[in-house]
Amino acid sequence: MTIDHDSVPRSGRPLAGPRRPGTGLLDRPAGAAQTWAVPPPHRHRRAVRSRLALPLALVQVDAIALCAATGVANRVLDPAVRVAPLLGAAAVLPLLLALNLAGGLYRTRLTLSVLDELPALAVRAVVATAFAVTLTGCLDGRWPDCGPATPARLTALLGAQLLIAALGRGVLYHLVRRIRRSRPTPVLVLGAGRLGRRVAAALRERGEYGMRPVGFLDADPPLLAGDIDLPVLGGREVLEREIRRHRIQHVVATAGAADEDETAATLRDAVRLGCQVWLVPALREYGSLPATPPAGGDHLWGFPCLQVGHPAMRRPGWAAKRTLDVTAAALGLLLLAPVLVLCALAVRFDTGPGVLFRQQRTGLDGRVFTVLKFRTLRPSNEHESATRWNISQDHRMGAVGKLLRRSSLDELPQLWNVLRGDMSLVGPRPERPYFVMRFSQAYPEYADRHRVPVGLTGLAQVNGLRGDTSIEDRARFDNRYIESWSLWQDVKILCRTAALMLHPDGS
Repeated sequence: MTIDHDSVPRSGRPLAGPRRPGTGLLDRPAGAAQTWAVPPPHRHRRAVRSRLALPLALVQVDAIALCAATGVANRVLDPAVRVAPLLGAAAVLPLLLALNLAGGLYRTRLTLSVLDELPALAVRAVVATAFAVTLTGCLDGRWPDCGPATPARLTALLGAQLLIAALGRGVLYHLVRRIRRSRPTPVLVLGAGRLGRRVAAALRERGEYGMRPVGFLDADPPLLAGDIDLPVLGGREVLEREIRRHRIQHVVATAGAADEDETAATLRDAVRLGCQVWLVPALREYGSLPATPPAGGDHLWGFPCLQVGHPAMRRPGWAAKRTLDVTAAALGLLLLAPVLVLCALAVRFDTGPGVLFRQQRTGLDGRVFTVLKFRTLRPSNEHESATRWNISQDHRMGAVGKLLRRSSLDELPQLWNVLRGDMSLVGPRPERPYFVMRFSQAYPEYADRHRVPVGLTGLAQVNGLRGDTSIEDRARFDNRYIESWSLWQDVKILCRTAALMLHPDGS
């Protein structure tokens, strides 16, 4: 099921290094539970309501525009038709809303512009209408209860819909800008460098963004001329306090801070604390990257800006991931029961009593759980089990153990860990607490791997980072997986894992 075994860093790379303050797992004993703060329930609900207000209003505008346009097209081209507009809109509206949602047209944006969104609205309206016409044509050859779908009728429908949607969005955006000016929300700026100060000045001068900066967060602010009278409140350690103190809902993270690693860690904490985070990169060329404005392109008074997404475990598809885990693990245990029995008998014959090997591993939020594997050799004591790097070349391993490790069959009992919820099918590979402590000290990003459940296989493993490979590279790939998580990415990793298992290398 997995292509990874007991981890061992690339030889020659250091295991210890200077201790970095404030890197999650480093601030507590290895194996202790993670203590990421979460917003109070009432504050979280209030923040969610405020963020959903504009998207829900945009959905209503698009629905009203489509219904009104359907009625206009019917009345103008065929006054004899006396059908409620909802009957015609029902064939288009669900797909239209889904396409707009997928295209980012319902996301909260800093710079609100109807003209930026109009091309995307037009394309999606045409696609939704063409699909509805094709579907109903296959069923009965007519637009549902509204007369024939002639070119004139469709042109009138699309034109009226885009006009009404544009007018509705224009009025809505005007109201939003007025509300933002009259009731700006406090915001923290991560990074007190030149870029951070320029962004803070723009926010103070431009009320249409609805953000009032209250201070900078920077662990080691650069010595710059005081062109803006905002205090530097501290580093990552004061983030939660300041969020609660000022009721912060938005955080603007800027590049160019004196300690960019600390700023990046603070950014991740702000996301975990429920804030909406906006990232302003140092390179203006970022704005020229191919991305349609509704989906990814945004700017803050000319500075290119990117909205940081929700943590992986708060995204809508995460429940489907857990469903996939439970279904696949249960079916796997059922279908592979004969293979499990044969492996157990082979291990019993090779190493004697004690078919399963139990070992402590670190999982989600730094919690320790017991992982199950088929025993491939019997360690001399518990200390060796917890601290020895690798046993793939151990002379004590018999033919059965080598076969199980080479084919990854020794990992099959971990399906039970997946069914229990200790692990997932896909995620960062779990490591022993002893090595988690050492790797976290040497590599600042290693502790961030524990933001999601650990897995049988992961993005690092399907890219060849297993066995005697770089721990730093593994942590980079694991964090990349977490930041860009999607259910389709899990499916791709599982397919690549299955392909790699056909060519085992015994690592």
